[in-house]
Amino acid sequence: MKIVLKNVRLSFPSLFKTEDYGGADTGKFAATFLVPKKDPQIKVIKDALKKVAEEEFGKPLPKGITNCLKDGDDKDYDGYAGTYSIKASTKRRPTLIDETKTPIAEEDNKLYAGCYVNVSIDIWAMNNQYGKKVLASLNGIQFAKDGETFGVSNDSLDDFDAIEAVEETDVDDPFA
Repeated sequence: MKIVLKNVRLSFPSLFKTEDYGGADTGKFAATFLVPKKDPQIKVIKDALKKVAEEEFGKPLPKGITNCLKDGDDKDYDGYAGTYSIKASTKRRPTLIDETKTPIAEEDNKLYAGCYVNVSIDIWAMNNQYGKKVLASLNGIQFAKDGETFGVSNDSLDDFDAIEAVEETDVDDPFA
């Protein structure tokens, strides 16, 4: 079931190279999206999860069935408090566009952890030898607006003193 989420925060993006998890390449492009808990889009996500689970398992999200929607308050990551997170992945490179629908390249540095995006995902059920889950596949991402970058700190600025300019005539040249 396809859903489009608007103006959500991007976290842990692996959009130009496949995801590396625990030192191993997963072979998938992936990202996590943060949605405020009070955002009406949470109901859309939960309804989709329930509908897909009911179609596959006969009940809306039966016990023991894990799903891709997680409580952000359970994670100790920048920006996660007060949100739900939903991770989506795909084996094929997702569509990545800017606000004018122009393709985004990695060197554009436009899609980063903390920016706001619109995202198209498919909610689907897995029911096989690998388990029973309700997951999300990543279709595409559109950059919406800049946001504060996650995980970046300027605390190291206090580690240094300002350096006064020294005129060259005041410096002894040991190689002269």
